[in-house]
Amino acid sequence: QVQLVESGGGVVQAGGSLRLSCDSSGRTFSSYATAWFRQAPGKERESVAAISWRGAFINYADSLKGRFTISRDNAKNTVYLQMNSLRPEDTAVYYCAATSSRNYVGLSPKLYEFWGQGTQVTVSS
Repeated sequence: QVQLVESGGGVVQAGGSLRLSCDSSGRTFSSYATAWFRQAPGKERESVAAISWRGAFINYADSLKGRFTISRDNAKNTVYLQMNSLRPEDTAVYYCAATSSRNYVGLSPKLYEFWGQGTQVTVSS
């Protein structure tokens, strides 16, 4: 079982940056591929980025390439999402998800087995 806890959300002005963290207390978290998704009010869950268990494979939603960077530190059992040049349309709850398919970096939420509770990101104009 993997328990995920997101942190780092908050309120930021447009053009600013935030770094989200996804922490796990599970000893095997480093063996899981991990992804970030987001969901804005009234909208469907949207993929953001995914990273394989050792970080060798990374995938981004096309619309977010160049502004968002996913990374991981397995020694700390943490996956990060660095978000730069934030826009009001980036406002959403951001979720961390993990799959036991180590090298999976697909962006379909259906294939991720474990989910965190989410962290709110609000970008003001």
